[in-house]
Amino acid sequence: MKAVHFGAGNIGRGFIGMILSRAGYEVTFIDVDAALIDELNEKQAYTVILADESEQEETVSNVKGINSMTDKAEAVAAVRDADIITTAVGASILPIISGVLAEGLSARVEAGTVPVNVIACENMIGGSQALKDHVLAKVDASLAKKISAQVGFPNAAVDRIVPNQTQAERLTVSVEPYFEWVVDQSMMVGDVPEIKGITYVPSLDPFIERKLFTVNTGHAVAAYLGYHFGYDTIKEAMDQEAVVTLVRGALKETGKVITAQYDFEEAEHNQYIEKILNRFMNPYISDEVTRVARGPLRKLGKNDRLVRPATLYYQLVNEEPTYLAKAIAAALLYDYTKDPEAEELQDKINQHGYEQALQDVSGLTSESPLVEAVLKQLKTLQG
Repeated sequence: MKAVHFGAGNIGRGFIGMILSRAGYEVTFIDVDAALIDELNEKQAYTVILADESEQEETVSNVKGINSMTDKAEAVAAVRDADIITTAVGASILPIISGVLAEGLSARVEAGTVPVNVIACENMIGGSQALKDHVLAKVDASLAKKISAQVGFPNAAVDRIVPNQTQAERLTVSVEPYFEWVVDQSMMVGDVPEIKGITYVPSLDPFIERKLFTVNTGHAVAAYLGYHFGYDTIKEAMDQEAVVTLVRGALKETGKVITAQYDFEEAEHNQYIEKILNRFMNPYISDEVTRVARGPLRKLGKNDRLVRPATLYYQLVNEEPTYLAKAIAAALLYDYTKDPEAEELQDKINQHGYEQALQDVSGLTSESPLVEAVLKQLKTLQG
């Protein structure tokens, strides 16, 4: 069995590639990092280390790489012949890899090969659907119809913390023990592959929002408040009871949104919150707050991890989301000079003030009660 995975970074090797290799697939990584691809082809294996007290090591074998910049034809052929295709490249890179995917899938359907599923394992809602749109935009109408019929693009929710790291061996990667990979089975074509580590569900929305509004929201709250209070790492911030209280408060608010929308029991979800908090406190995972907080313009977007649950809180709970408003205020104060989005955000604030800048980046209107709540929390933080 052959798997093609776009993105040979830490998530690709330490999470998706490892799960596929465990399931018996020969995993071909497609990337543009020439040195990384050369080493994959030389060693055809790498080590994954669990970031906990056990420091358990696992060798991932039966792997190779293709440089899509220099060996595009080989990458196209790999897509054509794959039994499953996955990605972990980042949302902004999906349009870039869609060209190779479009050529490979076109060759595949013209050759009459069996159906295949393409799963975008990205930190975004609707990643696979977005990738499908990019692919179909690159082919003519006839091919688009054939690809739509023979290629599934099931959306997925993925969760595993892979901290920023430097290893003695370039291919070695450290990952937290916990992971979750959920795939929307209703969007798949052909036979559903038996892969231990993937949970297939009839609808992905509950799991996507549970993960986004708990893991991503919690991480962002810890990062922006941690930065504001002068801590360098998430672990340092989460060692402070005051920060933990604020993060837990924000997750209690998002939890009310999630349990109001979906069939999650409150007690069960509270256990999930505590599990996430414990993950953030893992002493073996110490991410810099500036890495977790990077990209505040995107993270303050109307459909992202802070503004969306805060807006829904008003609608579903009919109360002011105090903790989420404080986190949004902290994000507005994020002024890390090595983050281009942070600099752009501060430019907006300097030119137009906090209220207008918030409205510009979040899509909120001046009538939104969330704007007033954030400005109130902003004064508290500045004081």
